[in-house]
Amino acid sequence: MKGWTRGVGPIVSSALMTIPTDLTDAQPVPNMATSPRFLIGIVGAVAFAHLLNDLIQAVLPAIYPMLKTKFALSFTQIGLVALVYQFTASLLQPWIGIYTDKHPKPYLLPCGMFATLIGIGLLATAGSFAMLLVASAVIGVGSATFHPEASRVARLASGGRFGTAQSTFQVGGNTGSAIGPLVASLIILPLGLTAVGWLAFAAVTAIWVLFGVTRWRICNPHAMVAAKTLSEGPQLSRGRIIGALAVIAVLMFAKFIYIGAFTNYFTFYLIERFAVSVQDSQFHLFAFLAAVAAGTFAGGPIGDRIGRKAVIWLSFLGAAPFALLLPYVDLGWTTVLSIAIGFIMSSAFAALVVYAQELVPGRVGLVSGLMFGLMFGIGGIGAAGLGLLADANGIVWVYKLCAVLPLLGLITALLPDMKNLGAAGRS
Repeated sequence: MKGWTRGVGPIVSSALMTIPTDLTDAQPVPNMATSPRFLIGIVGAVAFAHLLNDLIQAVLPAIYPMLKTKFALSFTQIGLVALVYQFTASLLQPWIGIYTDKHPKPYLLPCGMFATLIGIGLLATAGSFAMLLVASAVIGVGSATFHPEASRVARLASGGRFGTAQSTFQVGGNTGSAIGPLVASLIILPLGLTAVGWLAFAAVTAIWVLFGVTRWRICNPHAMVAAKTLSEGPQLSRGRIIGALAVIAVLMFAKFIYIGAFTNYFTFYLIERFAVSVQDSQFHLFAFLAAVAAGTFAGGPIGDRIGRKAVIWLSFLGAAPFALLLPYVDLGWTTVLSIAIGFIMSSAFAALVVYAQELVPGRVGLVSGLMFGLMFGIGGIGAAGLGLLADANGIVWVYKLCAVLPLLGLITALLPDMKNLGAAGRS
């Protein structure tokens, strides 16, 4: 733990360099419409908090095999645990976004992480399946509170580089998701469920970072005004905007059902098909999640340069051949293909979020809440549904079924090209 503290200390200090320490030192953000400025300290701080938040959350699916054995759970019950967590988060996020668009509440960031801290305590001391569901629900509340406001801060500090800021923020979360299985494998699986309590240190660190970010928000009220000058909407009818959002929802469905098949069930797939150990399976899952993190980071800057729509096309159709091959190859190629799939498919996330934000300008909280909420909701429903299918047909059959999901990316053709509609930014 001491080594871990020494490792993250410089990161936190660097991330908070631009946060004023005294109210009188606060300087308003310049008008970014004429003088763009990417505030790396603020974006880095929320990305680091996102890393810690999602590290905590990733531990839950990573210890599903242990929970299955300890509480004698079926795949359906495992799916219900994921559903309760993700569905709670998805229901609350849009409402939080709607409310904070009209009534900004900067302190929701550390408050959300405090809810996650309570969930950690409940999970570490859980003695029944019912308590697992309660702990999952509380962690979901923390996630729902964190994501819309943190995404808003990333956009406010973007200096107009919305895709880059969103991908930086999201890659923090994906990095945490990748580290989670390693923490589970090296600490929690050997020591037992009570070792989940060690995650409290990550939650407390995140609370401290988010208090600093909140201070910056309060001391820089002009950031909101400056960001809005860069948020002119596309010249589209209401019907076309609704249609485009529906297409994005389908794309999110395809992306997160397939990604969820890996996040929740890849360890079971590897154990059943290749007879690897539970601990070894965590390293394969880490490789996939690390690729997801890298792809998410790459997708934002690429989208800022070549357009959101182009990135969405490349993400889905580029992953399709690898997805179709995956269920028929050996362990080595399974790892290689899973890395390729994770990198390529994840590159679309920042593009999808920013595309939706540009469709509905001035409603960052609502759109972020819907997008992240949709992500969690789809993940939860998908986890429960895939659990039922795995109980009925086997986990290998499930992966063969999910392999066709990237082909739904063909409906990207229905998205309007906003470059040709006078949008502020990119397609």
